[in-house]
Amino acid sequence: MSSALNKKDLQRIFEKLDKNGDGFVSLEELNRLLDRISVEFSLHELESLVGKPCLNLDEFLSFYDSISNHHNVNGGNKKNIIEEEDGDLAKAFKVFDLNGDGFISCEELESVLGRLGLWDENSGKDCRRMICFYDTNFDGFVDFQEFKNMMLHNVSS
Repeated sequence: MSSALNKKDLQRIFEKLDKNGDGFVSLEELNRLLDRISVEFSLHELESLVGKPCLNLDEFLSFYDSISNHHNVNGGNKKNIIEEEDGDLAKAFKVFDLNGDGFISCEELESVLGRLGLWDENSGKDCRRMICFYDTNFDGFVDFQEFKNMMLHNVSS
């Protein structure tokens, strides 16, 4: 995310999500927020990601951090990791990473699939689900390691 929210902003969001004022954000409340920003999960998928039926403020802040921090791996840029990788996987990843930032977004995936004739209006939801399914650090993007895991998983299946 280009403009990170501070703790006070996040606390206000948490309080607005906590409709019943019990000090917890339920998965239903969290899911309504995610739906509004076009991140679609079933409640079962969300519970498996979060690991519990509700979050207190500290857990909510940690969840936000986990989905918003897609910068800095070992103090460096993820793009450097891709440049160090050899082989066809790195080349394939770069085909999808249209802006060269080291991440595949839903929009980039849709664009490439569209050029290949494999995307239509109904596939947009599937692109978001595919990104979410393979996005193990919950930042909303597929980085090279996640792409590599996806490709190796699909080859071995």
